[in-house]
Amino acid sequence: MAAAKPIMQKVSPLVPPFLLDDRVYDTLSEAPSLDKNVAQPLPSWTFARKRPSGGRMPQAIAHRGYKAKHPENTMGAFRGAVKAKAHAMETDIHLTKDDVVVLSHDATLKRCYGKDEKILDCTWEYISQQRTLEAPHEPMPRLRDLLQFLASPGLENVWLLLDIKLDNDADNVMRLIAETIRSVPPNPLKPWNQRLVLGCWAVKFLPLCAEYLPAFPITHIGFTIPYARKFLSVPNVSFNMLQKTLMIPFFGARFIRDVKAKRRPLFVWTVNEEAMMKWSIERELDGVITDDPKRFLEICDEWEQGKREINISWRQWMMIAWINLMVLVFGTIFWWKYSVAGKEKTTRKPGKGAVPLPSKNEGGVP
Repeated sequence: MAAAKPIMQKVSPLVPPFLLDDRVYDTLSEAPSLDKNVAQPLPSWTFARKRPSGGRMPQAIAHRGYKAKHPENTMGAFRGAVKAKAHAMETDIHLTKDDVVVLSHDATLKRCYGKDEKILDCTWEYISQQRTLEAPHEPMPRLRDLLQFLASPGLENVWLLLDIKLDNDADNVMRLIAETIRSVPPNPLKPWNQRLVLGCWAVKFLPLCAEYLPAFPITHIGFTIPYARKFLSVPNVSFNMLQKTLMIPFFGARFIRDVKAKRRPLFVWTVNEEAMMKWSIERELDGVITDDPKRFLEICDEWEQGKREINISWRQWMMIAWINLMVLVFGTIFWWKYSVAGKEKTTRKPGKGAVPLPSKNEGGVP
């Protein structure tokens, strides 16, 4: 893996960054046995929504909030997503040095805040004083801040997909997410376990979800179909896949078919081009993660009005082919490197840190 990285970096700057991150592959290799008897609930509220015409359309999921119009992963972006009538929001989880759950895609402050430090090396007090480089220069929010916003009256039908990043200790981050959820009273009309989906990249997170948040649904976030197929054997796990991976002839269509046959929700990331939005609608997917939820909802309206031409350019097809080639190359290296490690199995039983399913009389997580 390390030997292949410099070569790929020289070949093209278009290699997706996550394919060059050794931590992704290291974490994917730590695969405990899949306990098929431990099933998280099925998030039925994440399936495609019925439209006035009677048909179904993918839900609009705002990527890091309304990223096209606001600094990403800020409260302004989340408020903007609600104003744009997004059905849901996607955000990213990291931990500070003093164990505060914050919302940032990157592990460092460099790109969005202009600082060289890693989030994991900074205290919440320090991070709370930083402001985005992009106007209107907003602070980084905590998960607690977003949950308090979503608990507001009138927002009970907006749900949240958490992308749990691999940079932090898996056990620690799951425990702290559970503690944060417990600390915020939900909207009285809907408990948190009917509004939050835990996004997991690696199999190793499944027993931790069962331990700390057993009442919460899980989606697998992925970019390689062979690895994603591991999760088809786990009851009720949904899928959040790199869209271009699903556009591979035969393999992509077969995976979509198999996920639907299992009656699991299927989302795609990150979809910003009109043709790609229409492709997702035509394939009857359940959710589209996009930087511009307002534009996606407009495309849905146009689709219902009969504007259904899907014009994917040769340049777009070349990009799709290039990304899938890179996934194949790195996936092959990964499977070869970790073919032995992947056979090692460990199990984990639900423990005392678990968040139990609320009773009928409770409004949320106890």
